[in-house]
Amino acid sequence: MPTRRNYNQNCPIARGLDVLGERWTLLILRELVGGARRYGDLRAELPGIATNLLAERLNELQDAGLVDRTDLPAPVGRTVYTLSDLGWRRVLPVLQSIALFGVERMDPVDAGRATPLNGFLAGILLGFDRVSAAGVEITCRAEIDGRRFEFAVTKGRLAATAKEPSVTMTASAADLVTARFGATEAKRKAALRRLEFTGDARDVEAVRTLFALH
Repeated sequence: MPTRRNYNQNCPIARGLDVLGERWTLLILRELVGGARRYGDLRAELPGIATNLLAERLNELQDAGLVDRTDLPAPVGRTVYTLSDLGWRRVLPVLQSIALFGVERMDPVDAGRATPLNGFLAGILLGFDRVSAAGVEITCRAEIDGRRFEFAVTKGRLAATAKEPSVTMTASAADLVTARFGATEAKRKAALRRLEFTGDARDVEAVRTLFALH
């Protein structure tokens, strides 16, 4: 097994890159922000990664405390990987910053090319306002083109949740991307109007505010 590289520098950036800087690591964490994933799910969403390398990266992330592995009992009988609470607290801001840096470098996303995960990143992750989230406690579900994303707003941040949602948003990935990055104000407004929210009216208004989806 190859020896894990490190920078051997007592610097916070170097120490962070010792954990997060290996190839594929941040993309694995990106997938887990979307919810619990089986090994096969990760392989399918990360074409080009060797199966032994994926296993190695998952083991490293578990050792770092950023990923949890759960072996579900029969009759399900499968192993799933999730972002740990430490992962939600420490990794999410990193992913948000990188996504903000990279979004202007993306190819144009149209209705045929936006993935549910791209919709989640654009509609949820990039719009989240930590300042407005202070004191807000809400559980959320986003149904995006048939894929379900569940999370909570708690203690001024995003976190995992196992509770039933107080707000459910239903949308297409294309509309979420367009609502955030559409070329014209008219396109952005039209996409926003197609987003559907259900739940307590005050919680719905809070979600729209927290994620800039007015």
